[in-house]
Amino acid sequence: MSASCCLLKHGMAGCRSLAWLVSPRLFPNSLKNGVSKPSQRRDARCDGCAWQGCLKPACAGLDVVRQIRPHFQFSISRRHGPKSKTMTFRPVASQSQAVPTMEGAGVHLHRVFGFDEQNRCDPFLMMDDFRNDDPAKYEAGFPWHPHRGIETITYVLEGTVEHGDSLGNRGVLGAGSVQWMTAGSGIMHQEMPSGNERGQMHGFQLWANLPSSLKMTDPRYQDISGKEFPIITDDDGVAVKIITGEFWGTKGPVDGIAADPMILDVSMPANTRKVLPVDTYASTFAYIFAGQGTFKDASNPVGVKVEKVFAGEELNIRDMSGNRTLVRFDTGNEIVVNSGQDGMRFLLVSGQPIQEPVAWHGPIVMNTREELHEAVRDLQQGTFIKKGASGVPGAA
Repeated sequence: MSASCCLLKHGMAGCRSLAWLVSPRLFPNSLKNGVSKPSQRRDARCDGCAWQGCLKPACAGLDVVRQIRPHFQFSISRRHGPKSKTMTFRPVASQSQAVPTMEGAGVHLHRVFGFDEQNRCDPFLMMDDFRNDDPAKYEAGFPWHPHRGIETITYVLEGTVEHGDSLGNRGVLGAGSVQWMTAGSGIMHQEMPSGNERGQMHGFQLWANLPSSLKMTDPRYQDISGKEFPIITDDDGVAVKIITGEFWGTKGPVDGIAADPMILDVSMPANTRKVLPVDTYASTFAYIFAGQGTFKDASNPVGVKVEKVFAGEELNIRDMSGNRTLVRFDTGNEIVVNSGQDGMRFLLVSGQPIQEPVAWHGPIVMNTREELHEAVRDLQQGTFIKKGASGVPGAA
């Protein structure tokens, strides 16, 4: 029996194979009287696990939701206030290491940030780094699952990702390509990764929230090949691939995104200093995934950690270098970065804060508990997909 038929016949309670579709594995603690308890474990399989696959009672209850009130970090947004004409560097607000976890049908990956950090990264909800050279740890992939109320951005560096969705789209993302999916009112999709000729797979997925006015917009899909992205190389050898947004007067090919984001893939040669402009009041972070470097913080540079593999064990070494490090910035309109002796490569991401309540249940992100319960009922009754092709999971 297909997943969609099983869901329609038995509902969520009677369909063990589909219970993971709405399993709240991103949040281990039940919501009581509208107040959530912070997670103490980010990498455990149940007490802090991700949303797919877990059927244990602590994670499988449909009434376990978590609601986050907006954290008003910024007093003025770009759309409603003037830009500062004074150049002010952004100090480092915090830094952290990506946490190993498992997703989908058993994909080993690292969670850069997630459920507990949403109010610090608004409008971004979650980011995963899936990087592995062992096919057994990623080939099971991410089978059919739903989304509502968000946009997902998948960026492939090595290997490929075969995908399909309830709109009838089918395709393969190659190295350097990006898929931008607007879930809107509801979409079902699957993503199945494959390695390159050396068995290597590497990519990122970022979740961006949708404002309440667009939560139930029609789903859509953009698939952009690597050759379509402009790459600007400065005289000092710093190369910037523009995925979306505008940088140094050049726009990326992904457009029409609610979060109005800027996403850059920045490569710096060894021992180079660079000042990168950013929007003053946008939420901004850098994710360092190769090389070494420091970010200016007042009078002292802030280094990042490196995660190295030795004899099969991962070691965290504090040595001013990094390849799985998240750096968040406070307000300002420039970022000062210095690469180390091996150069550095990182994603620079910024977006306008939405500043709305967030009610998050696994792959569904709405504004209220009532909206979450409605989404679960839609899944149970087979009415989750409001717009889709026939003959695909989730389509009526």
